Amino acid sequence: MKILLLAPHPFYQERGTPIAVDLLLTALARRGDQVDVVTFHEGAEKTYPGVTLYRIPRLPGMRGIRPGFSFKKLICDVFVLAKALRLAALGSYQVVHAVEESVFMAMLIRLCLRTPYVFDMDSSMPQQMTAKFRTLAAFSPILKWFEGRAIRHALAVVPVCDALAELARPYAPRKLCLLRDVSLLAPEPQTAGEALPPALAALPHPCFIYIGNLEQYQGLDLLLDSFALLLKSGVQASLVIAGGKEADIRHYREKAGIAGLGKNVRFLGPWPIGRMAELFAVADVLVSPRIQGNNTPMKIYSYLQSGKPILATDLPTHTQVLSPDVAVLASPTPERFAAGMHRLIEHPDQGRDMARRAKTLADAQYSWPVFERTVRELYEWIEHQVANGV
Repeated sequence: MKILLLAPHPFYQERGTPIAVDLLLTALARRGDQVDVVTFHEGAEKTYPGVTLYRIPRLPGMRGIRPGFSFKKLICDVFVLAKALRLAALGSYQVVHAVEESVFMAMLIRLCLRTPYVFDMDSSMPQQMTAKFRTLAAFSPILKWFEGRAIRHALAVVPVCDALAELARPYAPRKLCLLRDVSLLAPEPQTAGEALPPALAALPHPCFIYIGNLEQYQGLDLLLDSFALLLKSGVQASLVIAGGKEADIRHYREKAGIAGLGKNVRFLGPWPIGRMAELFAVADVLVSPRIQGNNTPMKIYSYLQSGKPILATDLPTHTQVLSPDVAVLASPTPERFAAGMHRLIEHPDQGRDMARRAKTLADAQYSWPVFERTVRELYEWIEHQVANGV
């Protein structure tokens, strides 16, 4: 098929949605599709057979675009729309695959050119916007109305998790295809890469490891407060935090210092996906303290496959994938989360049993072969619909 894919974010970067788009493009390239991608000016170059990247111009002041809704992102989206409209007018595309807010661009293309679109639903835009900007809460019904129309008029809606699927279902989409993220752990840990940083030397054990960005919704404040309670109880342990931008790292390093955690907390900065297995090998427990959002953090799928015990908050963002059989789930309060840390320290056999079951689950449901098969089945259906004149 000839596909126009709209990716309104920096691409490629090692963070949630760009990683998901990378997986999707890999699957479409292996299927033999021709894909033109419109994306932001920022990001590393990636190549795939049959895929062409079209970037918007480099705009003054538009650097360091963070996840989520922002003024910078909104400005860049205007240029994505302009480029997408030009390509769509000239390209004779069979379908537009629209990621997140670019679905509204796809709706305009459908209105002008009658090209059907797929809504790749990595998050709920009304939820995301009102969570970040409380002043927008009054406009929530309007935002939900627009999202509902985007869902209703899509050829297919592709949510990334169960919570988003449940949000979309009342709008009666023509096709709903759940396309979950997958583990990004390499089949075998790299052995010829760089040595582990000195910050990981002589760590007290047990060692708790977090990997991901350091945005507020990820719950790093909860994690540090919980870890402080653990140390106050007399336990000797360490906490390693991998990921985040420099400003966020400075903020949380300062918070850890004020709480007297400096010797027990290590900040590694950005950590390559290809070396996650090496990092996880150091861990006794992997943690996900996320406090906001409904979509499942992508790291959870790698956590599941790691063979290490998992501690996460007992919120829908986690419980739609994790259960008490495969992880310790704790309420998002410092006392409860610290109690979860204690439990895994005091009952290591339980942790090992959960980790074994988690790996079995990841292999069966959250692996690359499952992802690729789902994409192939979705696009075979789309191809049939287009051939029959939808």
